[in-house]
Amino acid sequence: MVDLEFDDTVAVITINRPGARNAIAPQTMDQLEEAIAGAAGAQCLVIRGEGEKAFVSGGDLKELSALRTEEQAAAMASRMRSICDELARFPAPVVAALNGHALGGGAEVAVAADIRVAADDIKIGFNQVSLDIMPAWGGAERLATLVGRGRALMLAGSGTILTAPEAEKFGLVDLVLPRASFDTEWRSLARSLANKPAGEIKRVIAGVSADDAIAAFAALWVSDEHWAAADRVMNRSRSKS
Repeated sequence: MVDLEFDDTVAVITINRPGARNAIAPQTMDQLEEAIAGAAGAQCLVIRGEGEKAFVSGGDLKELSALRTEEQAAAMASRMRSICDELARFPAPVVAALNGHALGGGAEVAVAADIRVAADDIKIGFNQVSLDIMPAWGGAERLATLVGRGRALMLAGSGTILTAPEAEKFGLVDLVLPRASFDTEWRSLARSLANKPAGEIKRVIAGVSADDAIAAFAALWVSDEHWAAADRVMNRSRSKS
């Protein structure tokens, strides 16, 4: 099951299969795609797993073991890769809240997000080589973008599993938080990102022309929201003088 909830302008997708360590099965793919579509309009999107043991443990081997031909394997990989692409293309900031271990395909889902926030006791790794396969959901390419080609090959090629602090040093995780305050702090971060300028910054960072970046700034400059905020700042300055 995949749940979608809204906290004001923050959408939260929870992969809710704790009995299967939140592994991805074919039905999970369908529900995840529906949840991403249902989050349209949110100013920040968070993806997480249920419980504290696993963010996503990868593909559900019991379910996916029925795939025995190259054609079937390719179709499954293409399907989940397209879903990870949809997550990456979401117009607002996407945060992966790593509440538990993110292994194999779980690490691939994590790197489809813009920002990865991890509880301090989790582990993350592209360990598909332990099954004599490789990342197929776009994770290898995204890993290389995050940490560089050499490190990506070293990590995914060896199947190294990193602790949260180690992953932060590699640049694979952006922020490590204490387990005790994890839920509170990732929600606080998500709320701080739930604004229109953050979405525009995401678009500019992804790569647009200088003219497009300037046009985005100009549109925000003339918005009612900007001038209301500017008035508040100017009024505070006057009251202090």
